[in-house]
Amino acid sequence: MNGSALELVAGSPAVADGDAPDVLVIGVGNLLMGDEGVGVHILRTLESGPAIPGVQFLDGGTGGINLLECIGRAPVIVMIDATRDGHPAGTVTRLRPAEVADIPRGLSAHDFGLRDLFAAAALLGQFPVIHLYTISVETIHPMCLDLSPAVNAAMPPVADAVRRLLAELTAGGG
Repeated sequence: MNGSALELVAGSPAVADGDAPDVLVIGVGNLLMGDEGVGVHILRTLESGPAIPGVQFLDGGTGGINLLECIGRAPVIVMIDATRDGHPAGTVTRLRPAEVADIPRGLSAHDFGLRDLFAAAALLGQFPVIHLYTISVETIHPMCLDLSPAVNAAMPPVADAVRRLLAELTAGGG
């Protein structure tokens, strides 16, 4: 995606150029806003592990509607994002929304919310199977690269859970 804010994470060789992935893992968030960037931090942790055939990693940043083309190419999406849902910082929630109405409002601090993104995909007939991991955040700190202790502590369990899910999905357990 030349000139786009989206970038495939380096070393995502499990899917050949031009091929659609079986599973697309998207980390969403703004690294310059402290805890709001946790999805991208977890994505980078996952990407540093061994390649998984059929799995592609995408740094979705704050891509919003620009992610629509990417999610339309994969039948299964694993998405990781921060949420301001009123739960204590570091609370992890895993959802498997079957339709747009099942996607909670208020995900992420991005202008175009994830619910809106998947509603647009559904209108185009491209609603994928979604596995959504959210990490609750309490405070957004502009111009801060660091995660709070509670959100940082949530990273390893989420990364491990996503690795287990990817093993299941790529073994045919969709």
